[in-house]
Amino acid sequence: MRRSGILCHISSLPSPYGIGTYGKAAYDFVDFLVKSKQSYWQILPLGPTSYGDSPYQTFSAFANNPYFIDLDLLVEEKLIDKSDIIATFDSPRYIDYSDLYEQRFDILKIAFNHFNQSDEAYKKFLIKENDWLYDYSLFMALKLFHKGKSWLHWDDEIRLRNEKSLDYYRGLLKEDIEFYQFLQFKAYQQWAHLKTYANKHNIEIVGDMPIYVSYDSSDVWANPKMFDLDNERLPLHVAGVPPDNYALDGQLWGNPLYNWDVLEKNQFAWWIKRVKSSMELFDMIRIDHFIGFVNYFSIKYGEKTARNGQWKKGPGKIFFDAIKKELGEVNIIAEDLGVLTDDVRKLVKDTGFPGMKLLQFAFDSREENDYIPHLYPTNVIAYTGTHDNLTTASWFETLKEDDLKYCLDYINHQGIGSPVDSLIKTTLACVAETAIIPIQDYLHLKDEGRMNIPSTLGNNWRWRLVKNEINDELAKKIKGYTELYGRVYEKKDS
Repeated sequence: MRRSGILCHISSLPSPYGIGTYGKAAYDFVDFLVKSKQSYWQILPLGPTSYGDSPYQTFSAFANNPYFIDLDLLVEEKLIDKSDIIATFDSPRYIDYSDLYEQRFDILKIAFNHFNQSDEAYKKFLIKENDWLYDYSLFMALKLFHKGKSWLHWDDEIRLRNEKSLDYYRGLLKEDIEFYQFLQFKAYQQWAHLKTYANKHNIEIVGDMPIYVSYDSSDVWANPKMFDLDNERLPLHVAGVPPDNYALDGQLWGNPLYNWDVLEKNQFAWWIKRVKSSMELFDMIRIDHFIGFVNYFSIKYGEKTARNGQWKKGPGKIFFDAIKKELGEVNIIAEDLGVLTDDVRKLVKDTGFPGMKLLQFAFDSREENDYIPHLYPTNVIAYTGTHDNLTTASWFETLKEDDLKYCLDYINHQGIGSPVDSLIKTTLACVAETAIIPIQDYLHLKDEGRMNIPSTLGNNWRWRLVKNEINDELAKKIKGYTELYGRVYEKKDS
């Protein structure tokens, strides 16, 4: 069944409060997708972001980002007054995370102080999410107590989870723990209402799951045996990718690696809980860096680059067999970009998950490669590019003369209109069952629309739509492309 969708993260939605939220603009975006005849809304991970603001480096693999809690919805619930929302943001186009950090939690604390903790939905939420929620809330309360320091720098008694120390802080930080539980309840609740609205209008949500978790997370602090740590709970080895033509020193991500032997002995229970939780939040899950389940790059902790890392064997098929045995068939996209070995190809085939194809990777005039559309199987997701790539408008400006000629000939661009539209059309025309286009490409944005430059810090994850940038005229254009290439999916009532 041919379908299409649009990639746009929650943070990138318009909002008067500095960052996109689960409020009116999100519902308006669903309506825009409906007008555009789309089937999917793809987003990035929803976790609470830490240093660097990356949704791929979060304080929890399960928690939701409190910044996405919509303040106007809290006003409607009478948890805050409109006058409580005192916030100043210089730019409607770019997120200022430091301003958010300084301002948002004060407002959310007012909502918490007005909230009735005997609320039945809240009590049910605490019970349902107990496996991770209390440890996360305690972890965040401890971070607040330690003025934001990583748990690496806490006193040994609490860093190593001494029971007496845990009991002491549970009492001392009781109100802060409850505050972070409340934030998760509201974020989960608002997201659930938004997803219900999307699904009711036949829009399915494609979520994103990073393979790794941040070292400075409740997951690692509360479950140290699952990770490659020493007796002092420092990482022994960390994640990254080796040097290539784009990054001569490789990429040193710094995430702690999993202790796959321990996870396997526990029948991958933590991972199964994680996938199950994501299946409730989303209709389809994109697992980032799928290659890491076959082979992962291990770099000794303390190295300054990824040059001296080594490849290690991942769990492979038994991991996904365990997930399917417990949860049944799951809607997973395998992010298999990178060095595709025969082992990786075999795992993607064995699982039956669709892989990913990026047209920005296709046009090397020297040789044909797997990303050229006439070689696609149907069971893939086709993209112009992703959040890590240049926007397509900028990408065209970087192509070498021979590659540009090859691309323009291939996409049959006749010099009329923008080549961006021609590449989008080629993506939608291909045999892939699903095609997803970043909203920045539909808007023909250049560098000002880029979401992330890998291996850099300080200026990523900030881009946002501004009010009225998505409109009926754009919806009509996208609808026309979608109908032209047979990607309109009309869900039939059973």
